[in-house]
Amino acid sequence: MTGSAAIDGTAIFSQLDLTLTPDSWTCLLGASGVGKSTVLRLFAGLAEGVTFTGDLSVPGRVAMMAQQDLLLPWLNVLDNVLVGARLRGDRPDKGRARDRLAQVGLADHADKFPSALSGGQRQRVALARTLMEDRAVVLLDEPFSALDALTRAQMQELTAELLSGHTVLLVTHDPNEAARLGQTILIMTPSGLVNVTAPTTPIPREISAPDVLRAQTDLFDQLRRPT
Repeated sequence: MTGSAAIDGTAIFSQLDLTLTPDSWTCLLGASGVGKSTVLRLFAGLAEGVTFTGDLSVPGRVAMMAQQDLLLPWLNVLDNVLVGARLRGDRPDKGRARDRLAQVGLADHADKFPSALSGGQRQRVALARTLMEDRAVVLLDEPFSALDALTRAQMQELTAELLSGHTVLLVTHDPNEAARLGQTILIMTPSGLVNVTAPTTPIPREISAPDVLRAQTDLFDQLRRPT
């Protein structure tokens, strides 16, 4: 992606140059309103109302998890996880869906409706639904933001394991998360992208590993700098 985006004539970002590294995790950080979610929507082909000027190579069919869980209130948890297959007219794989729910810690909630779940549980259902989609490119917009610290770490590790070998773009506000999962780490600013050196050890990295803590500190320093 190389170009500029605007909504109703108001610039969102200008001359952004972003290329995703295949089979790798790219983490994108930056201040609220800088256009990170717009980037994901453009890659997903879902940026209605956004005017983009430049060169955009959409990577085909992708799996995307938005900031909102977007669960359908009239479907139970299991059917929400299976909704992608149903919309495509594919045969739902209930066994695999139940496995995903077990992996995100919600095996006992399959028959509940979204209204009976907490915010963190709803987010884990949305994560299970995304992980059901076998797509080469996966776009994640703050997928762990509603989770407590321990569950967040566990879901980071699970997602890294299940998406090994995929091309992943993760939008996050959490420097530690980026340091644990990022193989390329970028900070989006109004003037462009800042590349922050990522640890070279395999992901998911230990939370307190020295290279993770160094990268986390570096990210905090970069984020604090005026743009």
